[in-house]
Amino acid sequence: MTTFSGAIGVFDSGVGGLSVLRHIRQTLPDERLIYVADSGHVPYGDKTASYIEQRSIALTRFLISQGADAIVIACNTATAAAAASLRQLFELPIIGMEPAVKPAVTATKSGVIGVLATTGTLESARFAALLERYGGEVEIVTQGCPGLVEQVERGDLHGTKTRELVARYTAPLLDRGADTLILGCTHYPFLAPLIREVAGEGIVLVDTGAAVARHLQRRLQTELPARIAGEASTLFWTSGDAAQATRIMSVLWGGEVDARPLPPAFSGA
Repeated sequence: MTTFSGAIGVFDSGVGGLSVLRHIRQTLPDERLIYVADSGHVPYGDKTASYIEQRSIALTRFLISQGADAIVIACNTATAAAAASLRQLFELPIIGMEPAVKPAVTATKSGVIGVLATTGTLESARFAALLERYGGEVEIVTQGCPGLVEQVERGDLHGTKTRELVARYTAPLLDRGADTLILGCTHYPFLAPLIREVAGEGIVLVDTGAAVARHLQRRLQTELPARIAGEASTLFWTSGDAAQATRIMSVLWGGEVDARPLPPAFSGA
């Protein structure tokens, strides 16, 4: 059997998908990872589905051109808008995100689950299907969070404005009795310490990054059995300002990052 090595391509509307990339690196330590932050077009939450779909197609084409043989859409909004189209267009494993309602149902003791997400995710058909599937078992209360993605993009994880936004968005959920909060955007795990400060240490926060990494691992073993892991390297690209991306990504990744500017053909500039 012929063996070959490829790369895992990961993209997000911005830097939030680094929370997923971190889990992928822990689960698959020997892989070559390529990450694209589409920060020149962030946030996706207020964009049309067709716009997000076109950006997702462009980013996937770029990642494939760089050697990716599997793609992770590290963005709930992009998954809702583009996963189906990507799977039709490209013959390789496409792994998406979805709010982790099932584990939250298992975790809650009060029977009330809060969902923090972007408007695009909450309005998607995928999320409506999740609510229909699990809504009979528990009460699910949703909260759109305009502005939180932008705060993470700035690297402001603890500032006054970020704290005010977190307090504003968690209060209605806590008032309804939620004891479990789903982090329905890949940017939000970086705010988990602040959310616990504001909501109380007893709150359960559910993040899907680890489950996505395990799912990716299974898909690679099943669909690309001849594949071998490569160089254990990580490359970072951005459609935004490369210097700013380098600074913010280094903080969030927890190590030195050199973010490269996407070529104009893919950056949408």
